[in-house]
Amino acid sequence: MTSRFHLGAPRMARRPVAALLVAAALLAGCGTDDAADPLFPSGPTGRVRFVNLITDTTRARVNLILAGTPWNGNQVNGQVTPFTLGTVAAPQLYSPILTGTRTLVLQRTRDTTVTVATVNFDVVAEADYTIYATGGAGGSAVTSFITRDTNTVPTAAQSRVRVVHLAPAAGNVDVFVTAPTADITAPTVTPTLANVPLRGAAYLTVAPATVRVRVVPAGTAPAARTGAAILLDANNVVLPAAGNRTIVAADAVTGGTPLRALVLTDR
Repeated sequence: MTSRFHLGAPRMARRPVAALLVAAALLAGCGTDDAADPLFPSGPTGRVRFVNLITDTTRARVNLILAGTPWNGNQVNGQVTPFTLGTVAAPQLYSPILTGTRTLVLQRTRDTTVTVATVNFDVVAEADYTIYATGGAGGSAVTSFITRDTNTVPTAAQSRVRVVHLAPAAGNVDVFVTAPTADITAPTVTPTLANVPLRGAAYLTVAPATVRVRVVPAGTAPAARTGAAILLDANNVVLPAAGNRTIVAADAVTGGTPLRALVLTDR
């Protein structure tokens, strides 16, 4: 079967959207706000995005079929849809989609007869969702993890950040969100988030700043929070005023360590 997508840079299929999919083919960014456009059908909508964290090199490159309509093609580990399809000036952070039970199918790009995973999810009006595809290393199953994203607008003196733990290689972890030069080995320093399990997610409201995010095994003694004990070290992460960000702790591209951090713009 010949793929309907072009290999190379991800792009959207340019054809009318199906009734179930709302504005998946829009190139203009809309973020989490509704945008006036003739391609929007009538009816209540929510919004959805997809993050590829598949760690099997033979199945990590996928085409996305959302509600029966091509959404993106040739997406690799670490990429986000629809953000990767927006313009720099106006990124499209989520794709609006009609409410109800919807299905996302992941097809292997080089052989679209192979279904890598099928994800069924429910869409509520005015709600934002992120679908993560995870697993796959060593031929294991590709699974999904779905979050409902609370993208409320913080004040100008605040920034909202969510930390999502999707790194199976790490086990339970302690997370430190600090100033870039902060010393986390000091005895008085405690984790910002303690004993976070795999698939754990938590929101924080902080002052706008440039921060450093470090992850260590849960319960690591202060003096040992250095060297190889630091599983993830993401420095110079910008948390803007009145902004929303998600920081994802993920395994390496082919699984295991070293861990990676993905910073997603939520609004």
